[in-house]
Amino acid sequence: MKTLLALLSLILPFLGLVSSNAYADILRCQALVTKAPQNVDIKTMMVGRDKDVRSPYCLVSGVMAQRMGVNSKLYAIQFELRLPNYWQGRFAYQFNGGVDGEVKPALGKMTGLTVSQYAINQGFAVVSSNGGHDARAYPEAGLAGVAAFGHDPEARRDYGYGAVQKLNPVARALVESYYESPIKYAYGLGQSNGGRMAMVAATRFPTMFDGLLVGYPGFNLPKAALQQAWDTQALHQVNENISRALTRRDLVVFAKKILDQCDGLDGINDDMVFATDACQNVFDPKVLVCKSDFDKHCLPMLKVAALMKMHAGPHNSKDQALYTDWVYDTGIRSNNWRMWKLESSVSDWSHKPISVVMGAAALAHIFTTPYTDVAGDIYSLENYLLKFDFDKDAPKIYATNNQFKESAMAMMTPPDAAKPKLTEFKQNGGKMLIFHGNSDPIFSVKDTMRWYDFLDFGLAGRASEFVRFYRVPGMPHGEGGPSADQFDMLQPLIAWVERKQAPQEIVAATRAKNPEITARMAGMTRPLCPYPAYAKYKKGDFLKASSFQCVVAK
Repeated sequence: MKTLLALLSLILPFLGLVSSNAYADILRCQALVTKAPQNVDIKTMMVGRDKDVRSPYCLVSGVMAQRMGVNSKLYAIQFELRLPNYWQGRFAYQFNGGVDGEVKPALGKMTGLTVSQYAINQGFAVVSSNGGHDARAYPEAGLAGVAAFGHDPEARRDYGYGAVQKLNPVARALVESYYESPIKYAYGLGQSNGGRMAMVAATRFPTMFDGLLVGYPGFNLPKAALQQAWDTQALHQVNENISRALTRRDLVVFAKKILDQCDGLDGINDDMVFATDACQNVFDPKVLVCKSDFDKHCLPMLKVAALMKMHAGPHNSKDQALYTDWVYDTGIRSNNWRMWKLESSVSDWSHKPISVVMGAAALAHIFTTPYTDVAGDIYSLENYLLKFDFDKDAPKIYATNNQFKESAMAMMTPPDAAKPKLTEFKQNGGKMLIFHGNSDPIFSVKDTMRWYDFLDFGLAGRASEFVRFYRVPGMPHGEGGPSADQFDMLQPLIAWVERKQAPQEIVAATRAKNPEITARMAGMTRPLCPYPAYAKYKKGDFLKASSFQCVVAK
């Protein structure tokens, strides 16, 4: 290989096929293999520009922390590191979502960003990993196989926070070795479970990142998993086939009634509800109940009752809340909301929703102690949720035993979750931006609101000095819904970290390719306001963000 490269170094520049700089990049990328830390195996290759990355980059594929776990299964942290030629001294750890188990492309891709705004295209070296386990390692577990790593205590811990703790110093060393220069600024980027990980990092690893970008976080992930059993049971009371419990028309009617009662609360009727808090005080779902067989724009009492129960959140027989309640918002009619709660397009799942497949598997195998070894077929997974006991089974998210010495809640949430202050993160100059869709069907925006309220209370109203939180009306779990879901949260975070420019409102736009926006939402821009403020219409063209101002409800 060395002889071939030496020959190419003489021939290719002469033929004008490869520049000397490009050849130097190839050599530098190949040489990185010899600089890998001990017990870390990597492969490298130089890759040209592609549809996601705007400059050539050195692609590093690595394996570390290999070990034999329970059931004689091999565990390891697999990772990918992309080192772009256009480097601005920035490093990003990309926290992945779901139950991990695979290495996602290390792009720094986040909801709201266009391709040119991905972290890798803004001068970041980016790393991602499989979270310490392989989702394909348990084929015998069927559909539950993606969560069966939860039988291994260290795999659980790696999923909760351990993989980041182990991989981050390795990735940093490779970045600095490749560029022969220190990293100037380190960022953590994640949404969903990745957003949870970012919030955990702020407490567990307060000096690891200068900036954290958090999207719709599963902050109390094991608690949120209880909601999936709660929803399934509520829907099953309406129809044994939960996909038929609420039709698409039902949810359109429900969303329209929300608009009827709340759309104008922000000063203008535009098919979006920005005055979210006022809407919760005004909206009464009971008015949707049909009064007679001749009513058209209404729902049967049983369906309204199910939706009210779902929005109230899981409770035990003593009426104690086990998670949180939910916002009534227009994105309830989105395909995303339906996919999580009612039905998916996956034929291998018999079109059951994500909550019944991934949700049940995670709750049974990862988030409870001792785990329940539920079989990986649709019937068993759904039956587990239907028979879930909120008095006897729900406390298992806090339980430990001789095998699992940390509970799921202790591993998945920050140590200061109940009384957050983020003292060390703040003292280190850390900055955090959070965004969350009001119509998120899997992690309630109210849970994020409650966390911020506790943080602000503990800091005597000074949380906004280093944390800003933005709610996105109509947006479900990620992009989609009747929402303005195109926005750049990364640049404001960079400006805050690197130039001390604190963000205010962030302009969001509706996407022309979003089939779920209404006709009058086309071409619309809106300011996303730092919580607890919301965008209120003042005067001017209703399509323009400049016609609105951020106000706090009295």
